[in-house]
Amino acid sequence: MNKITINQATDNDKERWDAYVNQHPEATFFHQYGWKQALNKSFRHKCYYLYAVQDENIVGVLPLGHIKSLFFGNALISTPFAVYGGVLSDNNEIKQLLTNDACQLAEKLKVDHLEIRNIKQQHPDWPNKELYVYFKKELADNDDDNLKAIPRKQRAMVRKGIKAGLEYDISKNIDSFYQAYSESVRNLGTPVFSKKFFASLIDVFGEQADILTVTKENELVASVLSFYYKNEVLPYYGGGTSVARNLKGNDFMYWALMQHSVQQGITAFDYGRSKEGTGSYSFKKNWGFEPRPLFYEFYLVKAKAIPDINPLNPKYQRFISIWRKLPLKLSQMLGPILSRDLG
Repeated sequence: MNKITINQATDNDKERWDAYVNQHPEATFFHQYGWKQALNKSFRHKCYYLYAVQDENIVGVLPLGHIKSLFFGNALISTPFAVYGGVLSDNNEIKQLLTNDACQLAEKLKVDHLEIRNIKQQHPDWPNKELYVYFKKELADNDDDNLKAIPRKQRAMVRKGIKAGLEYDISKNIDSFYQAYSESVRNLGTPVFSKKFFASLIDVFGEQADILTVTKENELVASVLSFYYKNEVLPYYGGGTSVARNLKGNDFMYWALMQHSVQQGITAFDYGRSKEGTGSYSFKKNWGFEPRPLFYEFYLVKAKAIPDINPLNPKYQRFISIWRKLPLKLSQMLGPILSRDLG
């Protein structure tokens, strides 16, 4: 066999890149080349999508994004704004070559650190951020079994949403989604992404993305933007308005998404990541999902320790408290300026 070479992908390599990713058993939605295109369109962050070639065939890939921020540091990440990332490869030798190249790139860019977001631990000798877990569960092929699989107390919340006369529709309309989502994250004290970012996700991923919106008598209640990859659905950005709590709108929304997904032949529900000890962590556990560890591993370059950029850090509590009190329109204006660097 010929020598393995490492290259940087361009848009001309998209088809080959995705063909390799789609056949790899450990691939995730976020390994697709479209994630790079969406980040470039919305944030203009520099991306370095490395791929290994042997005998003219791609034998490994590693998506990387460079987030350089005055407030949040300078990092090379696989993959920014995503739950999962890391190397996909044919074997361990290729994995090591790609990792070595990423470390060299991190040194060349003089970043604070390289962060690789793995489902499985890859580098026991690297510092690891023990902060996030992810939730994933198989779906039955019928509504009755899926409803029975939800623990009793949470099932009661779903039934209350159904009895409240909530309805849902599936579309690609950003406006209602953005209103519900931006209100929800403002209430959490988190800067919202720009509407342009969500529009670019819908545009880039096409049939792999849609929006489920919940209403009651035409009043907006909740909405979620989901991704579909292989046999999985990933409800990735979701939120509810002020009326959602009393109507059990979020509970109904995720149940409706399960129903819709089963109708599309989806067999797994990926609830994404949460920080231990948070409300979203408890919410997902209440649905009967068991947390699984994520291994966010760091190669330190200029930094002396892994960063602690998360809402649980006490130094951000004053900012969060102030942000929650902002008028919604103002938070929608200011949020995208900050959130673009929260990779």
